[in-house]
This record gives sequence, structure tokens and C-alpha cells, in this order.
Amino acid sequence: MAKSKVDDIPQRAILGRKVGMTRLFNEDGTDQPVTVIQAGPCVVTQLKSAETDGYDAVQLGFEDAKGRNSTFPVIGHDAKAGTSPKRFHREFRLPEGGAAEFELGQAVTAADLADVPYVDVVGTSKGKGFQGAMKRHNFKGQEASHGVERKHRSPGSVGGRSSNLGTGKPKKGIRMAGHMGDERVTLRNLPVVKIDEARGLVMVKGPVPGANGSLVLLRTATRLWKRKAAVVNAS
Repeated sequence: MAKSKVDDIPQRAILGRKVGMTRLFNEDGTDQPVTVIQAGPCVVTQLKSAETDGYDAVQLGFEDAKGRNSTFPVIGHDAKAGTSPKRFHREFRLPEGGAAEFELGQAVTAADLADVPYVDVVGTSKGKGFQGAMKRHNFKGQEASHGVERKHRSPGSVGGRSSNLGTGKPKKGIRMAGHMGDERVTLRNLPVVKIDEARGLVMVKGPVPGANGSLVLLRTATRLWKRKAAVVNAS
């Protein structure tokens, strides 16, 4: 079977911080909303291979940390890569033999994503605390007409969802009030609109989860939608 251009896209990953949203104007004058991410620079702090660890992976370190704010294991770990202690460390799995493309202590910048058309962005959504069922699960609430008690935002009856064992406890998974947000969210197949290599900025189409200044992970899209894969193969 012939190898497609999708398979030729290099496997890349980088850590960064969300700067915020802005807009770019295309050549035809259309307005393009984008999220600006300050990507890197990162340092390869560890390499894993199938021979030694059973799988191929690369660990990246991001943002310098003062020695007094770090630990001796982290300081010694990063010193093996010839770099100062880092604040964040993340590991990215690679296909078999992919670790051979990296070197210990190698710098990873936004320029390494120049040949990547689509990325997956992983971030932590904004925490919204304890919320009711209407905001948390988009319930429409009770009727607001005559005769309804003052419980219009109530989630409704849960007794009919009790377990079959006769314990009276609601079944697991029932949508009720509770903690909302502050979850790991992955947005897949975001187009890379523009890369400013001089300032280390990556601009991706659309919104990215998390507050401005929060940590985000960018990686090559692990699986492209058919429509976007067809565009890559046709180019």
C-alpha cells in the first residue's frame, strides 16, 4: 500500500502558554479568529526507546525554574541534558524509531512546527466551581408557568433512576449538580494558521481551552478527519 502524505507529516510536540485570542485577515479579506500560543522554547530532557523502555518517547522541559524552587532529583535529571532545572516536564509518545530523530539537550521551538498543518491542543479548562444542573449540563429547567413551585432551575426527579438492587442510591452517571470545569480538554485537528518563528508564536484557528497564561500542549494531530486528510493528500 502506498504511503500517503498524512503519514509523512513529522511527529512534533511542544509546550507553551496561551496568550489570548486575536484575528487575522486572509488575502481575500475574510476575518480569521485565532488563538495565539507562546510555544517553547523547550529542551529534550529525556529520550526513551523500545530497547530500554519498551516504547519510544521524548520528554520535554519547559520554563526555567530557580534551584531553590526545584528539587534535587529534578535538578540532577535536567543536568544530564545539560540544562537548568525546568518547571514543567511532559512526555510524548513517538512511533517506533521516532526517538532517533531527537538528541538529549536539543532545543525545540515553534519553528519545528513549520511543516505541521494540523495540531492537537491539550489544555485545562477554566474552573467554574460548584454549578447547578442547568449550567453544568444545559438542562432547560422546569416550566415557568402558573402552578409550578419555585424550583424552576431544579434538575427534576432522580428517584426513578435508583439502582435495581433496592438500595435507593441513584445510578452512576446521572447528571446532577457538581464541580464544573478544571478538566483536561483536547481539541483535535486545529489548523495552524501562522507561525512567527522570531517571537516563538503559533496561531491556531479557533478557541483553545483554559485561561490566558495557562499551560498548553501542542502536538501533531494523531488522527485527521477524512476531510482534512483528503486536503493534505491532495496538496
